[in-house]
Amino acid sequence: MSDSQSKKPGYAEIASHYRTLIADGTLAPGDEMPSMSKVCETFKVSITTANRAYKQLKSEGLTVPKPGVGTVVADQPRVATTASARLDRIARTGKPYAKKEVSTEHTAQLRSMADPILADQLNVELHDEVIVRTRTFVRDGKRTVFAVSCIHMRALGDVPELLSPEPFDRFWQEIYTARTGRAVTKAPERRSARLAYDYELQALQVDVEPGTPVPVLVLVNTFSDEDGPLEVWEDVYAPGLWQVDNG
Repeated sequence: MSDSQSKKPGYAEIASHYRTLIADGTLAPGDEMPSMSKVCETFKVSITTANRAYKQLKSEGLTVPKPGVGTVVADQPRVATTASARLDRIARTGKPYAKKEVSTEHTAQLRSMADPILADQLNVELHDEVIVRTRTFVRDGKRTVFAVSCIHMRALGDVPELLSPEPFDRFWQEIYTARTGRAVTKAPERRSARLAYDYELQALQVDVEPGTPVPVLVLVNTFSDEDGPLEVWEDVYAPGLWQVDNG
């Protein structure tokens, strides 16, 4: 057996394993985590390594001690996942949503591109017509993210369903690739903050007077094929939420 085959995982790898199970919903809030002895048996590691892995998960707020039970998966009412993590989860599990998550108020329409930043990212002229799809993510009854997809018009010929507000049963770019043979790649996710627009606050049900300045976290993902930018996906987070990379 080679050294790479016999090498035991470190605490960070073990923590990553359980982090992924929690992110995918395999381990849901309130579920009991495996005992330390079970972790040692599964990964063939010492109790010290297992303990360090569990301490890491606890420090990230993913698990909590429960008297008489042991360690359980924590509830995370103020956590929302990133778009990148959401796509990673879909690739791993096929699940479009996290545990207790749904999306609502889906819209799809042709609109004039009025945002100069998004126009530049999509490589279109200001006021050019683009496909705009919106939806609001809700987790455990709380609105977390208002998502906007601005899609280049050249995608419409191959995926006319983009103008239907109904959500796809899989990521629409997979359909595009299947029909065109063109691979779609994602640029690194960009993160910034700005003041929310009134319509975003309405979608997130933030109860403030119109015009009240409310800072929000914004994540932007750009997808391209061989002809250039294809989609710009903007996620606007509800105020007070933590953003994490777990799907």
